[in-house]
Amino acid sequence: MTKEFRFAATNDKGDVSAILMRPDGATHLLVLGHGASTNMRHATLQAIAEGMAERMIATLRYNFPYSEGGTSRNSTATCVETIRNAVRAAHEAASDLPLLAGGHSFGGRMTTTAQGEDALENVKGLVLFSFPLHLPGRPDIKRAEHLSRIEIPMLFLSGTRDELAGIDLLEPTVKRLGSPAKLHLIDTANHSYKVLKKTRVSTEDVFAEMARVTSRWAENIV
Repeated sequence: MTKEFRFAATNDKGDVSAILMRPDGATHLLVLGHGASTNMRHATLQAIAEGMAERMIATLRYNFPYSEGGTSRNSTATCVETIRNAVRAAHEAASDLPLLAGGHSFGGRMTTTAQGEDALENVKGLVLFSFPLHLPGRPDIKRAEHLSRIEIPMLFLSGTRDELAGIDLLEPTVKRLGSPAKLHLIDTANHSYKVLKKTRVSTEDVFAEMARVTSRWAENIV
């Protein structure tokens, strides 16, 4: 089942669009935020949602107000409030499913920001696709400082060529977070999950790989 609807992002920004994709026999519902310069219909988020559906994980994709209205990027506070309301809308749409939240790049970082400030209602775990640890060519870990305040399980799905998350910084960062955090590296993938076909060892589609790993990781999250 695929259903499109709208929900109130914030009091001052109004409604935004969302897409609920729920396969028969779904085990979890993953709330997905999009990348900074894209929207919920972007090919990357669509591929993530379709891959998850193959593994019986429902998804709810949504727009931030700025991507809905074609304006400049919203404040962190507005994005965080939108995430909280997206999570509430997801729970209302499928209250029988355990909730996960996250997103690709910016969407994932804003979700961890929200969780670090005040736990997202009913969310049992975070799935972070290409978490943007730093800006391209400017290695740093300041964006990870808030992650230590998160107590629920986190799964990081990051490419070995991700220009916004160098492995030499990402691996120790996730390790320092302890048992709540897991890192799965996607061989030869960059920030957008494009791979080097000639040198990639696995023949598995990257989105199928991430869905398989997420499904296995989520088995103990109820």
